[in-house]
Amino acid sequence: MNEWEWQLLEEKAPVDHLEISGIEVRTGSRVRLRPHKGGDVMDIALAGQIATIECIEQDYEGKSHVCVVLDDDPGRDMGLLRQPGHRFFFDAEEVEPLSEEEARQINSSQKPTILIAGIGNIFLGDDAFGVEVVRRLAGLQLPESVRVADFGIRGFDLAYALQDGYETTILVDACPHGEAPGTLYVIEPDLKALYNSGTPQAVVEAHAMNPMNVVRMARAMNIEVKNVLLVGCEPETLGGEQGQMGLSAAVEAAVEHAVKLVESIVNKILDGDRPDSNLRSGL
Repeated sequence: MNEWEWQLLEEKAPVDHLEISGIEVRTGSRVRLRPHKGGDVMDIALAGQIATIECIEQDYEGKSHVCVVLDDDPGRDMGLLRQPGHRFFFDAEEVEPLSEEEARQINSSQKPTILIAGIGNIFLGDDAFGVEVVRRLAGLQLPESVRVADFGIRGFDLAYALQDGYETTILVDACPHGEAPGTLYVIEPDLKALYNSGTPQAVVEAHAMNPMNVVRMARAMNIEVKNVLLVGCEPETLGGEQGQMGLSAAVEAAVEHAVKLVESIVNKILDGDRPDSNLRSGL
């Protein structure tokens, strides 16, 4: 069923769940697409694809319709505010629920478990450290279980991304601690203290990024943030007026070391080891 056809349906009502072939499905359930025979070219292309249900709705005649997003759709991550890439709509009989075992196998083979999030403002000198590190990491051959993303100053985007349930989130950011410029830090925040009821309510600015406030906001949204590491670098030219682009020499020299440091942390995590935290390294 094409999206324009869906628009013709009136008085649609959301449905919590639906039983298909004796299996209960709901938002987030994994299905295999089985379009009716004799469909158009798009139906032929989608036949057999694995997809995730975005919503289930019922029209005024009581007929159920399923909205899905393809697992292999490159547009799926185009909108970091949880907007789907390309949505497709099917009748309930055109989707085949996956068994729990098949869905589990697909999840374990496809879903990234580590998020490396670059943070920073490229117009504020050394604040661009995290952005530059993830830019270089994105060009490397990392395991499929690792997702690298530049969030810049988009705090809301990062908070929403955390709901994907990563086992470990590695934040890469400029981090002033009073050491020599270019000093690298690996810090493991105390999440229990961060979530303490006495902690002031997090405020996330639309054009700024405080990573710990983002984690607090995710928690307030009932998003489970499991393990967080901050790979930071002591800046030399942090702040100042807008338009101060380019890293200082000390921080620029630290970028490649930070890339290798993040790689080593990822390898330790994937090997089942606990990475060293609360460390500093001068260059």
